[in-house]
Amino acid sequence: MEFGKDAVIEVKDACIFQGLDAVLQNVNFSIEKDEFVFLIGRTGSGKSSLLKTLYADLSLKMGQAEIVGFQLSKIKKSEVPYLRRKLGIVFQDFQLFPDRSIAENLFFVMKATGWKDKEKMKNRMIEVLLKVGLADAATKMPHQLSGGEQQRVVIARALINQPSIVLADEPTGNLDPDVADGIFKLFQEINNEGTAILMATHNHDLLRKYPYRVLKCEKGKLLDSKTSDITINTSY
Repeated sequence: MEFGKDAVIEVKDACIFQGLDAVLQNVNFSIEKDEFVFLIGRTGSGKSSLLKTLYADLSLKMGQAEIVGFQLSKIKKSEVPYLRRKLGIVFQDFQLFPDRSIAENLFFVMKATGWKDKEKMKNRMIEVLLKVGLADAATKMPHQLSGGEQQRVVIARALINQPSIVLADEPTGNLDPDVADGIFKLFQEINNEGTAILMATHNHDLLRKYPYRVLKCEKGKLLDSKTSDITINTSY
């Protein structure tokens, strides 16, 4: 498969599995380095399985996919940490260590992705917390922060290694509307600085307000607003 020079993700004739079940078939799409793309669909339609396949939590059993230079059909277990250094991953449920400070949470990711210089680690931690508007949060514990602040920490964690693309799975799903709007604007800022965003969402207000490209999981297929008319409704 020839990888497009401006693409950070390219998927061809892929079949996305959840266990033994094929949840999406004949998946074809690419995302360029500066794009912002919504991923939508009903619960159970394959959104999370697609994202997990892209960051190699689920294996790609059929078809081809390349993301930030890694061929997912051929990736070895030992290569997965190197793939994830080039990705930012934002989860709906935060996945912060509750017994460690925010600084310790960020340092854990740095160590896991190969950082060794303590001064550089400290400086990068301060940079990413400043970026998400949490300059005074380093010594706090996760439970001392609001849900919106914890999600900002998760975004900071995703930005540590200056990723080519951020994969976000329902990042505003558990947040109040006003807080969710602030988080979304932060994603826009990150995108405007050149990082691609693929965001799974159920928030139809965002879809109506911002005319970004949409990928929709529906009846085992992945529809693309570049080539299909996609109806935005409130039923998922």
